[in-house]
Amino acid sequence: METEQIRTFLAVATHGSFVEAAARLHVTQSTVSSRIQGLEQYLGVRLFVRNRSGAALTASGRRFQHHAKAMMLTLEQARHDVGLPSRYSASIHIGARIALWEGFLPTWVGHMRTVAPALSIRSEIGFEDDLMRRIMEGTLDLALMYTPRHNPGLHVEHLFDETLVLLSTDPVQRGLNENYVHVDWGPAFFAQYNASYPEAERPALTANIGWLGLRIILANGGSCFVPERMAAPRIAGGQLFVPEDSPRFRLPAYVVFAPEPDSETPKLAPALDGLRTLAKQLRIHC
Repeated sequence: METEQIRTFLAVATHGSFVEAAARLHVTQSTVSSRIQGLEQYLGVRLFVRNRSGAALTASGRRFQHHAKAMMLTLEQARHDVGLPSRYSASIHIGARIALWEGFLPTWVGHMRTVAPALSIRSEIGFEDDLMRRIMEGTLDLALMYTPRHNPGLHVEHLFDETLVLLSTDPVQRGLNENYVHVDWGPAFFAQYNASYPEAERPALTANIGWLGLRIILANGGSCFVPERMAAPRIAGGQLFVPEDSPRFRLPAYVVFAPEPDSETPKLAPALDGLRTLAKQLRIHC
C-alpha cells in the first residue's frame, strides 16, 4: 500500500468524483483510476461504485475511510517529528476545545517553551468525539475537553471547573429573550440549563462553540453562556454584562492521555505538570 494511493482514495471520497480528485491532485484521471485499482487489489475489496454522478463509497470503502485518515495523520506526524532540528528531543501533539485555547492553553504553550525548550509542540482545535478518537489512535498525546469518555488504557484527569455565566449586550436584561444564543456546552450544561429554565422555549439561535456565540451577540446584540474567565476582559471593558440573578453553571475541564511508555526522554511529564500548575493557579484566582 502506497501513500499516494491513500491520499488519492481520500480525495475521491471527499469530492465524490475521479475527475475532481484528479484535478485536486494535479494528476490525470487514469492515474487516479490506477491508484484506486491498486489499492482495491491490495485490500481485496471494492472501495467505490462509479455512476453518472461520480463515485460513491461502498460499505467497505466507508470502513476503510476511517483508517485512511488515521494513516495519513500518523504519516504527517512522523514527517514532522523526524524533520525536527537536532535541538529538539521530541514533539508533543495537543488538541482541545476552542474555549480552552482562550487564555489557558496559550499560557501553557508559553510555559512549556520556558521549562521544556527542547520539546516541539503541535496544537489543534477539536470536539470531544474527534479528540477521543485521536487519543485512542495515538495521533494526539494530550486532549483537553469538557465531556470525555472513559476508555480502558486512557487516563482522564480533572483539571479545573469552568464557571459558565450568561453574558448580555444589554445592561438591564433579565432572564432570556428572543436574542438568546444557545451554545452547546454538552450534556452537563444542558441538564443544569433545563433545571434553571424549565419553561424556556426552544431557542431560535444556536451555536456549537462559545466563540461563535460571542461573535453573534457582539455583532447583533443578545446573550449567551460562556466561561467566566473568557468573559472577564469584555465585562471589565463594558462590552458585555452579567444579568442580575442569572444562574452560574459548573463545567469541569479534563485532560485525557494514554500512559507514556518507558522512554529516555519522557515528554508527557513536563506537559502534564504545566497543565496542573496553571490549573491550580486558575482555581486559586477564581
